[in-house]
Amino acid sequence: MSIEQAPSIWQREIQDILRGASGGFLFGIPLLYTVEVWSIGSSTAAPQLLAVLGATFMVVLLLTQAVGFRRTLTIKPLDTILESIEALGIGIVCAAIALALLRRITLDTPLTETLGKLVFEGVPFSLGVALARSTLTQRSSGSGTAPRSDRRSPSTSRDQAQLTSISETIIDLDATLLGAILIAFSIAPTEEIPILAAAVPPLWLLLIMTASLVLSYMIVFASGFADRWERQQRGLLLGPVTETLVAYLVALAASMVMLIFFQQLSLQDPWHEWLSNTLVLGLPASVGGAAGRILR
Repeated sequence: MSIEQAPSIWQREIQDILRGASGGFLFGIPLLYTVEVWSIGSSTAAPQLLAVLGATFMVVLLLTQAVGFRRTLTIKPLDTILESIEALGIGIVCAAIALALLRRITLDTPLTETLGKLVFEGVPFSLGVALARSTLTQRSSGSGTAPRSDRRSPSTSRDQAQLTSISETIIDLDATLLGAILIAFSIAPTEEIPILAAAVPPLWLLLIMTASLVLSYMIVFASGFADRWERQQRGLLLGPVTETLVAYLVALAASMVMLIFFQQLSLQDPWHEWLSNTLVLGLPASVGGAAGRILR
């Protein structure tokens, strides 16, 4: 029996970690695009960094005691401390991945500067991990009213099913668009976008694209926030890969429109500047679009 239970236990543990990481990216991405936080992290002394880290842990501890990023409803004091340490660790690791992805830290970055950026950027990521379960609650696929039986002809039922499928697809795309705008709209007019885009090598853009797709997939399908089987049965975007790709295209289109709206891009700019700026802003837009789809 224990052998059969082990895979489900490990699967649940991995899903809990992915859920926490998803919440971390959702909360941490906006502050990641802030030049003031980069400079503060680069110039803060070690004692102050320890104080910030300690204060972050205390807040995470309180949040974990109240909700926790796992599905456990009640946990013991020792479990609360251990889960808080894990949430803080997940937040800092996610912050490190994001900073490296945007080349705010590299192998040439001094250790003190790297630690400072990790501590300050790790604050919203860690809070997002702790708040993941309470903020992005999984909806039960069995909720709602049961479908009613009717005596319509098979052709009428097929037409109705097709209309419902189209409607669900439009709603998903609308939710993706709204989520992308909600997260990326306040980032689009800032100077951080051209700064980051200028520092990213052309081939590095492929890594940003891959990370955007992976994060979108993880939030919607791998973290357990939404019922994966239910999502695959509705709409025209059948399959996680298809939905993730289409949603990413919507997020990129929204990013480009927002950059044009805030005059960050013009017809006089070269095409590679359009590409790099759009892909850099597409990272938070895709995260917001994923959140929009699971919350709609």
